[in-house]
Formats: sequence, structure tokens, C-alpha cells
Amino acid sequence: MSSAGFNSQNGTGQTYANGPSQNPVAMQQLPGVSYGMTHQPTYNPMQAKAPMPPGPGLYPSGPYQPAPSVNSYQSGPPPTSYPAAPGQPLLTRPPMGIASSHTPPQSASPSPGPRLPPAQGTPPPPAVSSSSYYPNPQQQQQQHHQQQPPVAPAWQYNTAPPPMGPTTSSMSAPPRGPVANHVNPAASLTPQPPPSSAPYSSALPAPVSQSATQPPGPGMAPPTSLHGYIQPVGTAPLPMNPMTPHTYQPSRAPYGPPPTGLPPTMKPAPPPTGPPMANATPPPPPKADGTVAGNGPQPSNSYNHVDNKMAGPPQPGPPGRHLGHYPSLPPGYQQSSAPPNATSPMHPAMQAATQPYSQGPQQYQQPPGGPGPAQLSPSLAAMSLQSSTPEALRVVNLLQERNLLPPTPVPAPIPPLPQDLQKINCHPEVFRSTLTSIPQTQSLLNKAKMPLGLLLHPFKDLSQLPVVTSSTIVRCRSCRTYINPFVSFLDQRRWKCNLCYRVNDVPEEFMYNPVSRSYGEPHKRPEVQNATIEFIAPSEYMLRPPQPAVYLFVLDVSHNAVETGYLNVFCQSLLDNINALPGDSRTKVGFITFDSTIHFYNLQEGLSQPQMLIVSDIEDIFLPTPDSLLVNLNECKELVQDLLKSLPTLFEKTMETQSALGSALQAAFKLLSPTGGRLSVFQTQLPNLGVGALQSREDPNQRASAKDIQHLSPATDFYKKLALDCSGQQVAVDLFLLSAQYCDLASLGCISRYSAGSVYYFPSYHHQHNPAQVERFQKELKRYITRKIGFEAVMRIRCTKGLSIHTFHGNFFVRSTDLLSLPNVNPDAGFAVQMSIEENLDDMQVVSFQAALLYTSSKGERRIRVHTLCLPVVNSLSDIFAGADVQAISGLLACMAVDRSVTASLSDARDAMTNAAIDSLMSYRQSVLTIQQPGLLVPACLRLFPLFILALLKQKAFRTGTSTRLDDRVFAMCQLKYQPLTYSMLMIHPALYRIDDLTDEGALNINDRTIPQPQLLQLSVEKLSRDGAFLMDAGMVMYLWIGRNCNPNFLMQVLGVPNYAAVPENLYMLPELDTAESQRNRAFIGWLREQRPFYPTLHVIRDESQLKASFMQNMIEDRTESALSYYEFLLHIQQQISK
Repeated sequence: MSSAGFNSQNGTGQTYANGPSQNPVAMQQLPGVSYGMTHQPTYNPMQAKAPMPPGPGLYPSGPYQPAPSVNSYQSGPPPTSYPAAPGQPLLTRPPMGIASSHTPPQSASPSPGPRLPPAQGTPPPPAVSSSSYYPNPQQQQQQHHQQQPPVAPAWQYNTAPPPMGPTTSSMSAPPRGPVANHVNPAASLTPQPPPSSAPYSSALPAPVSQSATQPPGPGMAPPTSLHGYIQPVGTAPLPMNPMTPHTYQPSRAPYGPPPTGLPPTMKPAPPPTGPPMANATPPPPPKADGTVAGNGPQPSNSYNHVDNKMAGPPQPGPPGRHLGHYPSLPPGYQQSSAPPNATSPMHPAMQAATQPYSQGPQQYQQPPGGPGPAQLSPSLAAMSLQSSTPEALRVVNLLQERNLLPPTPVPAPIPPLPQDLQKINCHPEVFRSTLTSIPQTQSLLNKAKMPLGLLLHPFKDLSQLPVVTSSTIVRCRSCRTYINPFVSFLDQRRWKCNLCYRVNDVPEEFMYNPVSRSYGEPHKRPEVQNATIEFIAPSEYMLRPPQPAVYLFVLDVSHNAVETGYLNVFCQSLLDNINALPGDSRTKVGFITFDSTIHFYNLQEGLSQPQMLIVSDIEDIFLPTPDSLLVNLNECKELVQDLLKSLPTLFEKTMETQSALGSALQAAFKLLSPTGGRLSVFQTQLPNLGVGALQSREDPNQRASAKDIQHLSPATDFYKKLALDCSGQQVAVDLFLLSAQYCDLASLGCISRYSAGSVYYFPSYHHQHNPAQVERFQKELKRYITRKIGFEAVMRIRCTKGLSIHTFHGNFFVRSTDLLSLPNVNPDAGFAVQMSIEENLDDMQVVSFQAALLYTSSKGERRIRVHTLCLPVVNSLSDIFAGADVQAISGLLACMAVDRSVTASLSDARDAMTNAAIDSLMSYRQSVLTIQQPGLLVPACLRLFPLFILALLKQKAFRTGTSTRLDDRVFAMCQLKYQPLTYSMLMIHPALYRIDDLTDEGALNINDRTIPQPQLLQLSVEKLSRDGAFLMDAGMVMYLWIGRNCNPNFLMQVLGVPNYAAVPENLYMLPELDTAESQRNRAFIGWLREQRPFYPTLHVIRDESQLKASFMQNMIEDRTESALSYYEFLLHIQQQISK
């Protein structure tokens, strides 16, 4: 799979391809970097740094050098300074995006004081012991491609990996080093910060000429020479509707050329006047240089505010800049409850996170006269100089305070930015950093012993998304960053890039604002008002015409498969939803079935019925009739429906037990190679014939006893190599594994991991014996068939110069050092990246990160979705700790631990996670605490960190001493790497509620439904009572535990049984009873399920149930035979810190 192959497919070369155009240097394979290797220079969480001795520290910096005692945390703003916006949905796993850039103030001095980070963030610390999560960067790179030798368990998160030669240079087109040419001194009116390393310049393909108007691509909105703007009717709170099927409908057609008649009724909302909130810190003075997002010139744009899910509560009219106001206190422990007006139907956890960010389009007012470099610092400094200690840094003694779990979900911390920037920042559910205040230097980051990384959810379903059609997309000429809200306008005609600081001209077309239909206000354009935006790309972003939507289904029809009964469910589900498959008039479908032979189906128009063609030579597979196996769905729909109706009966009597999966995949690859597309594989057993055949590697007797689990890595590289071939031809493979026996998911999962596909696992699936799994399969299959999809996609993350990205987590192939190849992208996929600080950020007040995802929609439009995140730079340890996001840190550490488990060992990964907590808390105690006192003292924002680390140690992926099937463990690892943070946190730390006494007090009202909001309980048996009923939401599964003395009224009105003894053994759904209690419970459980794209099964259990053990294993705070209780774990951490 040479890069040349990619060039032809996705445009990695000079030509503008469907993928971002690459810097030729960047496109070359780096020496020593294996096939899909991410070439990452910074610390890799799970892999030990190469040079790093197995020594105790996670950080390369060697022994902890206690930072000078930083009581100089000039108490940050009082908690009241950073209100959280009400009603914002929580974005937990930020999509991996291009680094969003923030314009650093030109000469503003770094603000001294700490920023008030949201109270909740916790940094994951590096490990003290020999295991830490700082792997060798190089190993990191290899993490995607090859096994590493075991390394010490300590991670050096923050250590920048040794320079990897081409790494940086390939990442950025411009030379990395002083970027004298990045900024045109003559043009720039303000002093520029000294150039630090050049930003990655390889951007998504750069438009060939900024102003050349290109004919719209297929299905594109009208030519961009016209400017039109479509505003969504209201900006609703960012509801998490993962269930929304494909949403790229630009709700309205883009407008045509600049209007000649009356302007539209919508007028840009005036810039907010007055303080955003009563208690909020006074808004900083307008920043000339940082506030206004600059817009480069854009030829006509038709701005379709299509699905800006990021929007806060509906706002009248066109984007004004109000993003909703921020509650006065940083989301503190007690404040995590969702604001009463949070109407978006979300899981509390998601709500919490979203609350602080309401993302309506906002008007950015740029002060006349260009950005004044010093404008930023006074406001930032003011924030730091408040006299009270921020809530995030309130000292908590974990050994004395028992009930630390907030009653409502933990919200994402709000970065301590000036109000105007804060309001428009990217939503945390889409883009989230482990540290909301970025350290000024790598040594400061090493001292804090916390991992620095981003979590992304780039293709998330959004209810409102601004969409712009333009023939010229305004980008920085040097680093190719897309113009965004955090650039600065020097004047009407020039804007300064917030990533590399180059001064760019504003194209003439960009002077026209399609929202207000006025000229001369480029800083008010949608691109500069929205941190998340989508462009309909002109033709220079295409190397070939956009591909059609192509779907190929490969089905196991062996005896084992027919026994499970899955074929009936699959065929019926596809029949029911075939008209909802995303696509247009060009959509193609095809089917292959296999056992010991491969069966193709000729569906050519004109046949009276489908024709089955059998190829028995599986060693040398070929396509019998290449032109009639993939057919146009609209033209051949009747034949496709006939085939789906007859397939289940076709193999009813089969006695064929063998499975030639490898040959079937080779045939499918040949069939899809010319176009690219989605390959959906359904497998029910271990493949045992032909290429890719596997043997069982699991010893059931070793499931619980072994300290180190064997066989977490693939048995063969066949599936990885095939996946890389698929990726080169724009084919993604999704694997559905429905099996009661061991299937070696560690090997089979590679086919999805490296082709940007997904893995769906239905253990013990059987149509009669396991109805709960059948229901889950039906629901998830419907979502899978109907959700939106992006084809031939690539994603690049850029960041302000001085920062670098060194390790990626998720399902993809790393095509060049910083370009992820995603043959398919789906709205349920999350990504994570680790970063390091290569050059000091001394002259910067803020840094930015930008993720750009270039893809082809199912309608054949080439689109670019851009997310930009801006964060402050701080120079004190206390500020870094105050900005720690404990959930994001835990999510990133989980990704790192999965890699460490595979490349080194499970025990190494466990040690590294424990050391991460020890290291960061030790750093806090030694360098931030001014008064040493007994106990385990932590800042309030990290109070849940030890609990989340213990939860990870007890999670199915990493637990030991408990019998865990190998496939179950590997699937749990896949989930942690691939799920957006919002969903993976439930799998790490489940939510427990008492639901036998639900009331309407504090309930949400959504679409005329009343959703009760019970409080979260600690995961301990002491919170259970025999006279109650408790619901545990563990992400993929829910348990409803009924106490032996449960109130008979609840049993009768909710379960429809007279007493405890009458509760059925395998109850997996609540009966629909016409009682208020039944309606409340069904509404609450239904609402929880709607918050995620997968369908959790529900099990009603009693004390005698087999599943009670699974329920009790999630009681993380309790002791088990093989694992410490929460209190014992705290004592262990304290002991290690005081050594």
C-alpha cells in the first residue's frame, strides 16, 4: 500500500484529493515507521519511552523536582467567576480535530495567576513506580503497528519523544524552527511572538487558489459565487441525539448570489452589551487581537446553518454571540446538577458537560483599529489575581471525606478564558483537553505529572450545524489552518493566524457577510462566529469525483450461524430499513455469503430472481461476474428484497461447519476496490479454513488465575494487512461478532481497527435463549443501517506552534505523521491524541487546536467539518492543577493502558495507571500545597481521580483475579479506545440510582414527557437496601436490582408481579403498565438509552440471579477477593506518596 496508491485515491500528493492535500515531505513514509504507524514523538502513554529507564518516574524529567512551592497561586477568580452555561449538553469525548487555534495576544504578557479551571477536572498523573503511562514516543508510533518490547510501566505523558526526524518536518509544510516567514513583519501591525516551531502545515488539501471559483462538486450547493446564508430555525441546546440518522441535510438550500433586493429579516444580533452574567467576572476588555475571529476572504458563501448541534438554547435570529450565560460557580462538586432549563434530552453526565457551553453562533465584535497585543493580558491577569482560592483548588482530604461523588453528573471544566472567548469555544462533547490550562513549558508539564491530550468526537450528530458553501475556503497560507473565531483581524483586509501567526489577506469575497447581507464586516461572517462549522468543498478538494455510497454485506451461513438465528433478524432489519440507507440515486449494494465456500449473488437488472454463484476454490479467489455483484439499489431494489426474503431459508438445512472468513474478505475487497465503500461482516465462529484461519488460544482455566493475560495481541497479521489494503482503497470494514464461543477478537478486530471500522460484539447470541441480545442486535443494527456516514475521509489535527501531537488513539490508519485515513467516518466514533510542548509558550496567552475532517457525504458532496478549541496558557503548577479535567484524563489514561497491555503486559498497564494517580498527587503535595498535614490531600478538581483509576483497574478490560472471557476483555479494550468519552465514562464508572421512589421533583420535561432525575449513588453495597429497587447504568448494560423486601406496590405497579418471589428469572424489559410509577420508570430508562448510539440491554435481577455477580462486580468501592476497596486503595496511594 504505497503512498502513491493513496495519492490516487485520497489525494495525498500535490493534487487536491479527496483527502487533505499533503505536504510531499509529510506524505513520505518515515524511516523506521511501520505501515500504519503513527509517528509520534511525544510521550506515549502506554509505551515506555525508549531512552527511559524503567525507573520509577513517569516523567522523563527524572526525579521529581518539586516545583517551587506554588502557593503563589494567586487565588484565582472566585468560584463565581466562571459560570457554566445552562442547558448545554455535555460533550465528553472531543473529536480529534485539527488544533484549534487561538490568537495569542501579540505582546500580552502571560497572565500570571492561575486560571480557575472547572472544579472537576483531574489530571492523570504519571506513575511513580516503574510503570507509568509514558511510553516511548517511538513505541507509541508503533503502537498501531507493531508490538513493543515490554517497557517500564511508567508513562511519560509529557515527555516529548526524542525528535523523530521527519516527524515534525513532515507534519508541517513550513520548516519547523523559527518561522520568520510565517509572519509578514511589514504587514503586521503588532509585535509577533517569537516564532516557535512551525505549525503543522500540512493541512487538508489546500484550495488551489483562494479565489478561484470552482464549480460546485456533485450535489453541492449552488456555485459559491453566490453568498447565501441559511440560519437554522432556532439554536437548540446541543441535544445529544446520537440516534439521529444521517444529518447532513442542509436544512435549506443555500442562497444564491448576493441579494439585490431587500435584506433578509434576520439581522446579526448585536454584540452582547453588558456583562454576560450577573455574577460572572466582568468581561475582559475587548481584545483587539484575540477576540475577533478573523475571516479570510471567501468567495461567495452560502451559509446553511444546517445542523449546528452545538447551539445552546434556541436563540432568536441569526447568530448573535450569546452563548448562553455561564453559571456563576465553576462547576463545583455541588453544582453539577443540570440547570433547570436544560431541556436537551441528555444523560445527566452529558448534560453536565454541556451545560457550561452554550454554543449559539455569536457575534464577535472586533474593536476598531486592530488587535492590541496587550489587550488580552489585563483581563486574564485580573482573573488570576482574585483573592479567593478557586473551588477547583480547594484542598480535600480523601481519607476523611467519604461522599465525594456528586449527586449529578460531573460537568466538563470551563477553561478560564475571557467571557467573549469562552462563549464561542468548541463544545466539550466535541473537543476536550485533559488540561484546560496549558502549561507554558514541557518541564512545567513534567513537574505536574499529568498527561496532556485531546479527546475528540468529530463527526458527532449535531442538531444545528452551520454549513457554508463557498468557492474559496479561507485558510492560512502558511500552515493551512481554517479561519476561525480565534484569529485576529489587524484591519478589514488582513487577519493573523492563531496557529502560526502569519498575517494573511482577506479575500474580496469574504468581505460580504451572508448573514447580514452586508459588506465590510469579515469578522462577523459565520466562519468567524462558530467554533464548529462545515464547508461544502469546492472541486479542488477532490482528486476524483466523490464516490457513491456503496454497501457490501458479507454473511456467515455455516451451521453455527444458522443455529443462532441471526440471519432472520439481519434480513428483516435490512428489509425494514432499506429505504433509509444513506445515499442517493447512485447507491450500490451487494451480498456475499460464506461457509467453506464463497457464494456471490448476481442481482443484475432484468433477472427474474437473484442468481447464486458459488466459488469453491478459496485459495485463489476470483469474482465470477464482476459487473453484476454490486448493483444500483434503486434500479434493482426488487431483486435485493427477494434475496433478503429467501436468504434465511436458503441455508436452513446446512450441515457445513467450516468458516472461510479470510477468503470471503479477500473476495469482498476485490469487489469494493474500484469504488471504496462500507463492508459489513457478520461472523459467528472462529475462522478455521483457508487464509486467515485461526486456532483457539484461550485456556478457560487461566481466566482468573493468571496475573498476566496472554493473547491480547493478534495471532496473525493477515487481518491487519488486509485492513491496510482496504484503507488504501477507501474501504472500511465493520465486524459484527455473534458467538457463544471464543472467536479471537484480538486477531479479527484488526480488520476494523486499521480500516476505521467498528466492532460490534454480541456474546452468547441466540434467537431463543438470549432474547435480550436479540433485542439489542435489532436496535443497534437499525442504528447502524440508518445513521449518517462519511466516505473517503481524512482528518488532521493542528495546534499552535510550540505544541506537537505524538500519539493517536482510535480506529484509523495514520497515513502521514499527522493525517488519519478514515475510509468511513461515523457519528459514533471517538478519537484521542497525546501532545507534548516542544517549544516554550512564553509569549502566548492562549493556544488553539483545530481538527478538520474532510469527507464525502452519502449524497456525494465533499464536505469539511472544522472544530476549533482555544485554551489559556499558564505558568504556575497551581493553575495547571486547577484546570485538570478528571474525566478526560481518565479517558486518555484508559487508551494508553490498552496500548500498554498489548505492547507490554496487563500488569504493566495496571501499574502505570496506579502510578499515574500517585505521581500527580505527589507532585501536588510537594509543589503546590503550602501547609503539609496528614491525610491524602488533593485539589477538589482531582477528588475523583483515585476513584476513576480504581474503577479502571476493576474494569473488564484490566481486571485480574476475576474470571473474564478473553473476547469480553478484548472487546472492553476496543470500547475504551473507540468510544467517545461520554459513553466510555459509564463503562468505567457506572451510574447507580434508586428508582423505587421516583418523583416528578426536579424532573426534566422533554417533548411532553416527564423524565425523573434521581440522584447518583456511590457504587457500594452500603448504598443498597433490601426494601428498594436500584438501577445501575454501566453503558452497554443496565441492571435493575430488586431488594428482597422491596415495596409490593412498586413490584405490582412497575413489574406487574404481586411479590418478590414472583419476579421472573430472565426479565429483560419493563411491562407497559398504565400506572404513574410504570410510566416514570420506563421514561427514565428510555431517556438514558436515548443518550447513546448503542442499545444497552436491561436485566432485572434478584439475589438468586446468575447476573447478580456481574452487578456486584461494578460496586467499585467495595473490596473483592482480588481487588482493594476504595478506602484501601486510598491508603495505598497515601503510603506511596509518603515514602
